[in-house]
Amino acid sequence: MNLEKFWDLVETCRRQTESRDARLTWLREDLSRRSLEEIVEFQMCLDQVTRQAFTWELVAAAERIFGGRCSDDDFCYFGLWMVGLGKEAFGRAVLDPDALADTPDVLRLAGRTWRSWGDDWPGWESLDYVALEAFGLVTGDPDECGDAFYAAVRTRRGGHAVGQGPAGKRWNVWDEEEAARRLPRLSIMFPLNADA
Repeated sequence: MNLEKFWDLVETCRRQTESRDARLTWLREDLSRRSLEEIVEFQMCLDQVTRQAFTWELVAAAERIFGGRCSDDDFCYFGLWMVGLGKEAFGRAVLDPDALADTPDVLRLAGRTWRSWGDDWPGWESLDYVALEAFGLVTGDPDECGDAFYAAVRTRRGGHAVGQGPAGKRWNVWDEEEAARRLPRLSIMFPLNADA
């Protein structure tokens, strides 16, 4: 599986249903009909794509959306959620994080506090485990396949190191002037309030 096939699979999955849980079920079933090598390659592609989103600009965009309260885990799951937005929206956001303001998923969050997001929460942790679960279904040992799956991913990755920290330069998302310059639409849609 290469990146083109990975994105084709993500797009096909996205067209199945709006529900993230239903999409995961569909994706798990699709992957479990593939070879172990393809399942590992799906995870490799997912890791590669989410590393593209690991930038300080996207950290700042997530901070705005989360009202200034985006933890490291929240940002990790936010990157996976961005994958679920599809190739086009993901690519635009990597190039220009403020482009997230155009996505229906982000528009649904505007004007609401994070406490009211419910199923609209901009995080998709479970996507990071779907290949592992499919691997377990194929090997017939879903409870004990973790070590074998992650060993296969490490072997396939070879000597290529996983990135260190976010790319780019960190800046203070609470600096409203800077935020208005770098993320003009998101700054308006998601004003920060230290008391919220």
